[in-house]
Amino acid sequence: MQKSDKLLLVFANAVKAGGGIHNTAELAFMLGEPYTPAFTKFLADRVKKGQLRRVAQGLYESVLTPPEPETAIYKIIKKLRSDELSYISLESQLSHTGEISQVMMDRVTVVTKGRSGTFATPYGVIEFTHTKRPVEQLVANLYFDPDIKMYRANTEQALTDLKYCQRNLHMLEHE
Repeated sequence: MQKSDKLLLVFANAVKAGGGIHNTAELAFMLGEPYTPAFTKFLADRVKKGQLRRVAQGLYESVLTPPEPETAIYKIIKKLRSDELSYISLESQLSHTGEISQVMMDRVTVVTKGRSGTFATPYGVIEFTHTKRPVEQLVANLYFDPDIKMYRANTEQALTDLKYCQRNLHMLEHE
């Protein structure tokens, strides 16, 4: 079996298992290949040939077996900040709970213990905002959302994050 066919099979199996977004090192491991510049070039060639799509720096999905569109952006978020506590908060969470009437269509706002940054993906923009607050102060106000397999801030925490980050408070329905 050719390496490109093996790569597509890896993606197809990953989507069946609930995955579908992988970084370069994971793909090298799953194919039994060394993680080298040559492997990175192989992935770039698969993108040029239209077999893979680069969804963010170093993250890929198969165009033949992409992940579910409703949850793909959350998979990307988890891959981008896999080593740090990150949770849906700010405007995205307040829209989700109905505290603001605007629906966040093309952006997900995430509070993270990792670095701040903004990433444009095919599924929308991901905005990471760093918090210096200790994890111990945060965890009591977070809950796990099984639909997206990520943590979300409760309303009180999302409002606290919004004020802490000095974001626009004019959208709030009940302020």
